[in-house]
Amino acid sequence: MAKKKTLYECQACGMQSPRWMGKCPNCGAWESFVELTAEQQQVAKELADAQKSGTRALPITQIEEEEVTRFTSGDAELDLVLGGGIVPGSLVLIGGSPGIGKSTLLLKIGGNLAAAGKKVLYVSGEESGGQIKMRANRLGANHDNLFLLGEIRLEAILAEVASRPYDLIIVDSIQTLYSDAIPSAPGSVTQVRTITFDLMRLAKEKQIPIFIIGHITKEGSIAGPRVLEHMVDTVLYFEGDASRELRLLRAFKNRFGSTSEVGIFEMTHEGLTSAKNIAAKFFTRGKPQAGSAVTVVMEGSRPLVIEVQALVAESGYGNPKRSTTGFDASRLTMLLALLEKKLDLPFGQYDVFVNVAGGIKITEPSADLAIVAAIISSFRNRPLSDESLFLGEVSLIGDIREVSQLEQRLKEAHTLGFTKAIVPKKPGFKTPIKCFVADEVAKVVEWM
Repeated sequence: MAKKKTLYECQACGMQSPRWMGKCPNCGAWESFVELTAEQQQVAKELADAQKSGTRALPITQIEEEEVTRFTSGDAELDLVLGGGIVPGSLVLIGGSPGIGKSTLLLKIGGNLAAAGKKVLYVSGEESGGQIKMRANRLGANHDNLFLLGEIRLEAILAEVASRPYDLIIVDSIQTLYSDAIPSAPGSVTQVRTITFDLMRLAKEKQIPIFIIGHITKEGSIAGPRVLEHMVDTVLYFEGDASRELRLLRAFKNRFGSTSEVGIFEMTHEGLTSAKNIAAKFFTRGKPQAGSAVTVVMEGSRPLVIEVQALVAESGYGNPKRSTTGFDASRLTMLLALLEKKLDLPFGQYDVFVNVAGGIKITEPSADLAIVAAIISSFRNRPLSDESLFLGEVSLIGDIREVSQLEQRLKEAHTLGFTKAIVPKKPGFKTPIKCFVADEVAKVVEWM
């Protein structure tokens, strides 16, 4: 009698091991290994064989280049993030916290394409048809070409796709689906991996774009195995607070375009729509206040004028607090250490809080100078000019370095009425904004 083969699989990343381990060496998850049954081992083996199978290798000079075609989703912001539109045969994963607007956006997109004459299948494993119908009424997405399917069995979904030609498929959500071929609960590693592979094969064979909604964990990553993100063509993440009206959609992976663009949406009574007058969403001109500074950040090819706020208060405890919202906390600590070293400012005795207005997250160093200006403004209780903005990266040695795309930043600032800018180097182009050059932090402090 053949000896039974034992196999364990990590439920966080999908790594397999012949023995149980308390901590996964691949992803670091604790207590995540579960034993696979003989049926699950067979399915995993078949899936691995299917992924490895293929044609013989050919010289790259003999490979014909594929021309990527696209069609619009009916939403300019989503098209921007996708790289210009939806690619036929692409598999797109979109994640975000509950209530952020994933289902709302994709139902709206489905309605847009249905109105344009394309057949769209919306598969829901979480909501009933009546619930989706109510949302469709609010979004204006009621069209004969939009089909709803309340099903969680993969085989039933594939049968529906085979019965009618569809131009787009939306799956809400991947964690609710299961296959009869796998004796495990929906959402398990084996289920998610197998279903994603079958959907990927469906998308490529029939050239049908498929959008998959994925839940996220409390750490903010897509729930399920990490292989899910590797298998799809595009990974999109919704950012923002569900209590706020603005949502940001970023591409963290895109085989058909750039990952530097960001889509900005607004939650209204009509659902999630492309934000209009974006400049007014992150900055509003008011009475100058101490601790407030303005800068311009680039989100892809789009400049955004934003306000950074700082509060410096005497610490009532031995260890001063450092808190940030929308800005890297470790970078704030570095800037405070620099100010203490170069300017002899006693921030070791003060609590420092930094906030980026509008709910946006700063991911580039061009806002360093504005953060420094806001901190010093709050420390001295001296408001900054409401006509000035600050652009520059602050280094560890105290000098201020250039930022990219300065011309686009200054043009955007000029449209909002700014007349002065503190920059690290004199611009090599004509601009109506008067630029003051500051190549080190000490010079900026002298002007404040």
